[in-house]
Amino acid sequence: MVSVNFQSSVNFYPMSGVNRVTATPLPVEKVQTSNYSAPKVTQPTFQAEGYRTSLTFRTELTTSYEKKKYKEIAAELDMKYRKKLEFALKSGILLKNDSDDRSSVLDNLHKILKEERDPGLDGLTILKECLDIIHNPYVITQRCEDIPEEYKVPVLGLITDLSEDMDKLEEVNTQLNTMQTGTCPTASVEFDLATKHPAEFFRMVEGLTSPKNETTKLIDMDALSDKSLDAIWLLNKFKTPHEKVSFDKALITLKPDKNAIIRARIQNNHRDKGERSIIDVLMQSTMMQLGSQQTYDSLTDKRAPNAWTEEDSGLIDFEKTYVESIMENKNTTSVIYQKVDENGKLVGYEKDFNTIKKELLDTLALGHNIIIGYTWPDPDNDNKLAGHEITIVGVKTNEKGESVFICQDSDDDIDRPIEMPESQLLPMIHHAGLPEEIASRDFEYEDSWKVGMKEFEQLQKNNAV
Repeated sequence: MVSVNFQSSVNFYPMSGVNRVTATPLPVEKVQTSNYSAPKVTQPTFQAEGYRTSLTFRTELTTSYEKKKYKEIAAELDMKYRKKLEFALKSGILLKNDSDDRSSVLDNLHKILKEERDPGLDGLTILKECLDIIHNPYVITQRCEDIPEEYKVPVLGLITDLSEDMDKLEEVNTQLNTMQTGTCPTASVEFDLATKHPAEFFRMVEGLTSPKNETTKLIDMDALSDKSLDAIWLLNKFKTPHEKVSFDKALITLKPDKNAIIRARIQNNHRDKGERSIIDVLMQSTMMQLGSQQTYDSLTDKRAPNAWTEEDSGLIDFEKTYVESIMENKNTTSVIYQKVDENGKLVGYEKDFNTIKKELLDTLALGHNIIIGYTWPDPDNDNKLAGHEITIVGVKTNEKGESVFICQDSDDDIDRPIEMPESQLLPMIHHAGLPEEIASRDFEYEDSWKVGMKEFEQLQKNNAV
């Protein structure tokens, strides 16, 4: 979990979907292999545990145990979802076992259906959401759900601490009715985990939707820092519940915030088209808790300011990197490309666009998705930069020879990939999560939390003057 040291002023700011200007997506065509020829690169210095051992990749049920589970799941589904279950099998996803405990996607879907769920959640509903994601992961969204009128009074009571102040109640009610979430960083990590490590993703879903509303994650310390003591310090600083298993491993406890289950239970029966699913609510809340030092509140989409930021919404750059590093157990380097001054204005770039493009293409050639934060001048805020996180999943070349990046956007209300040509995207990229060996080719780097602390301390000194 590192950030490139450019030895210059770098401003960190929240990547939030609030008031985001959505670019018009181009028509989506079949993604073709790019004609870009990537140079030979070394293997990543860290690979998730699932890629260090033999993985299951099969498209046929072979054991009576598997056939029994498949049959029991299929028996509960209508024709539409039986076809999605069949797709999960034929695509090789259903029998993948890239999870911490080696359980397969099939194992975890069967648990979700047959074992007890949270009292307000229905296993069949969650199972269908799982199959929706397997069939089309682009349905993952950060779009906030509305609170039906029948739940408004108790929800307002929770948010306002049973206040009887009518002005305050009206203000909070208006906020609820117009809420847009700032969970784009966590929605991006959710998408990446679901598409890259589906068995681990659905193992987590099974735990979060269980009566305990929690799951665990075994991580390597070097996913956070090269120094084990620094990794432990970081876990403590982020107030992440953990147990040290060995000198180089820790078992993390992951839980959503206490109010997330309220939104999840509402979505169990009242989900409208385009809104977050039960899975989206719980996964995004869990990761927001992880990145915000356990201070997130799903009802208000707010988090508490901390030692690194004065913001009360979204996650700043290295908080997102911390979340990504733990959820996927990989050492991600957060590379800052834009120079932003103390007034939140874009003043230049750390690298030229050809270099940025090469780093992105090299990362895609390694088989990685790339979570990026991009910016635009906000006309409603003195043209200070506003930002959003999306995921680059591929690239193709158009008829002009220009690279076109294939992206997942959790806040565009479109359940398919969008395309952004390099001329549009490259100037907008503020930061990108890259493999260590690519990010460190030209620059020295240090842990991103160290960079963040230095920058925030300097910002506080400047504000005090």
